[in-house]
Amino acid sequence: MLRERRPRWRKRRPLRPLRARPLIHFVPNAFTVASICFGLTSIRYGLDGRFELAVILIILAGLFDGLDGRSARLLKITSKIGAELDSLADFLSFGVAPAFLVYLWSLNAVKGFGWALALLFVICMALRLARFNSELEDPNRPPWTTRFFTGMPAPAAAGVALMPMMLSFALGAPWPSFWALNAVFMVFVALMMVSRVPTFSIKMVMTRIKPEYVLPTLVTVTIVVAATVTAPWWTLLTVGVLYLASLPAGIMVARRLRQQHERETAPYRNQAGDADQAPPASTPVGPVAPVAAATPRTEPATGTARVYSLGGSRPATPPAASSDDA
Repeated sequence: MLRERRPRWRKRRPLRPLRARPLIHFVPNAFTVASICFGLTSIRYGLDGRFELAVILIILAGLFDGLDGRSARLLKITSKIGAELDSLADFLSFGVAPAFLVYLWSLNAVKGFGWALALLFVICMALRLARFNSELEDPNRPPWTTRFFTGMPAPAAAGVALMPMMLSFALGAPWPSFWALNAVFMVFVALMMVSRVPTFSIKMVMTRIKPEYVLPTLVTVTIVVAATVTAPWWTLLTVGVLYLASLPAGIMVARRLRQQHERETAPYRNQAGDADQAPPASTPVGPVAPVAAATPRTEPATGTARVYSLGGSRPATPPAASSDDA
């Protein structure tokens, strides 16, 4: 008679109690949450028709987006949840909010077609962020790729998409709100986000400054801040134009670094290829047929002894000695 088996319950390990953390550890996540708030509030001001304030909030979201990652690396408190939260903030503040503002400001003149362009921008932003997160987990990336983004990054894409709106604010004229101009910008930025075009990363700029360049750097920062306070829209437009002009330069620099990396790693690739192409040692596979032993026989007519084997017959006389044998 079979006995009924009772299930064995395993004891669960007690959960570790949550430890109190310093308040400074929440600074990167606080910057990310503030970026989300700026993006959502910009949509609210866009619905109210206050587009200038809405664009300013998106610019502030871009500044806070740069501060959260920088502060997390300085404090050495990077985490998986922080990275995921940052991606969601980028999608909202630089994908959904700019597309919504451009649609309310210009693309609603063509209704369905304009909404399709806004959807294209948002979907390309989502694909760009998903690809960025997957590339971070690749351990075989060449070192030179850390200086470049693959495609246009999210904050830059939002800024370029809003350039016609900034031009309208700077000129005080309504013609930059023409839907065709904004449609061209939206399609261009959407395609650049999902492209494989290398663009400069902030790491190319955020490097150590030599002592002799400290004073010129401070003077440059002072000029930029003064121009931003005096003429903010013209300053932002100038930054946008300079960024667009840097795209061809980024392609050329990335190509040069790629060729240099290929030349440096070519000997190692050749050695690995020779090792892979080396013929394996020949080993017999399966049973080997036995070779019949050669037995001398005497021809009845001539009386000459011959050797018969599987390869034919030959005279049984020994071969002449060669110089190697001697």
